[in-house]
Formats: sequence, C-alpha cells, structure tokens
Amino acid sequence: MLLSAAHLPGKATRMTYSTGIIAGLAFLALGGLSSAAEKPTIIAAADWGSTPQAIPEESRQTPSLLTIHHAGELWNEGDDPVKKLVGLQKFGQAQKNWPDLPYHFLIAPDGRVFEGRAIEYQPESNTNYDLKGHVGIMLWGNFEVQRVSREQIASAAKLSAWLCEKYKIDPATIKGHKDRAQGQTVCPGLDLARYIDGGQFQKLVAAEIAGEMPKVELLPQLPAGPAQVIPGGTLGTESEYR
Repeated sequence: MLLSAAHLPGKATRMTYSTGIIAGLAFLALGGLSSAAEKPTIIAAADWGSTPQAIPEESRQTPSLLTIHHAGELWNEGDDPVKKLVGLQKFGQAQKNWPDLPYHFLIAPDGRVFEGRAIEYQPESNTNYDLKGHVGIMLWGNFEVQRVSREQIASAAKLSAWLCEKYKIDPATIKGHKDRAQGQTVCPGLDLARYIDGGQFQKLVAAEIAGEMPKVELLPQLPAGPAQVIPGGTLGTESEYR
C-alpha cells in the first residue's frame, strides 16, 4: 500500500548478475511464473498535500509503457521536494490547464518516491506524442548540468520493476522522454539519458524483477558532461539502497 512516512529504501546484500540469466528470469516473472519485484515505499499524494482537479474520463488509460523524465530545472541544496510538488501542481493548473501533476511518480535526490497523478490517467506533456498508456517517472534535477544520484537510479529501477511486473511491461521497452518525442526535447538530460540509452537501467530493472539484488553503479563523468552530483544524493560506485 502507499505509505505516508518519508522513508528511504532499506539496505540489503548486494550481488552481481549475468545479463542473459536476468533477462530470462525477468521474462518468466512477467509471464506470471515468478514474482520477485517488491512494491517500493511510495509517499501518497494525499500525504504530501496534493490538490488535484477532476481529470476527464477520456484520459483514462491502461499502463503499457514507462517513460523516464527529468525536471529540467536545477535542484539546489536545501530544496524541499514537497514545496516543489505543490509548486509544480499549482503551476500546471494555473498556466497549463493540467488538472494534476504531469507525472505519475517523482523521485527526490535522496531516493524518496512521491505519488503524483493517478496512474489510471494518461500524463501531460509539453511535447507532442501519443500519451496513452504511458507511466511518467520524473527524477528531480536538471541532468544536462547535474549528475543523477545513485539513490535516484536505485529507486527508479525498483519502482520500474514493480510497475513492469504489475502491468506486464517488458523492461526493454523503457525509454527516455526524448525517445518518445523525437527531436522535441533533450529530456531526461545528458547524464541520466545515457543509463537508458546504453541499457544499464533496463538491466537493473530486469534484475529486480528476477529477484536479484543488483549493484547500482554510477557511470564515470562524461568528458564534456556535468561534474557535480545533485545535492541531497551521493556519488559512489555502489548503492546500498534497495
């Protein structure tokens, strides 16, 4: 169930994995022969003070795709995720005619996952593509100029694994926003997009589905890319978060 406490994911033993074995086990899990991906701690919309407006019935959907986003704005030391959530929701309602947050889940630099828009309704976007069936997962920060935290990667992978298993979504189909709306955006930003483009993120998700405890490693800094990890997260080679 949705939890109101602002918990971080817990610690667990870490293991490496074989991509081929993981892919096979993930396939079995999605077929209903295995169930390994646990639902992560999610801070419920009602508990952070969400005030959604009514969403039209024609926006109802059955989740079938996961799309990864970044906020596209800098996350600064001391920023409060709840204030960010409330501000984004109010902005969307007042300026964009969006009845609720444009994303279904939002992940803070410390790994906390917040519930946004109800998942049974399609997301919103400033770009043009068919939104039906998409689950929008947004990581706070601007990853054109900041580096994603290991906590964000770990939480996004765990959340994605649970969603893939729940809705029978193939992890290999996970894409970044720029891949859905080609030529219209750089979202989810240079530093985060490389995990998706290179397949590392999808492998982490498949490992979670298969019941492994995958090691979360941040990729080396890009030669011309962001140098500083987002405030509130940590920069390391291995994550203790599950």
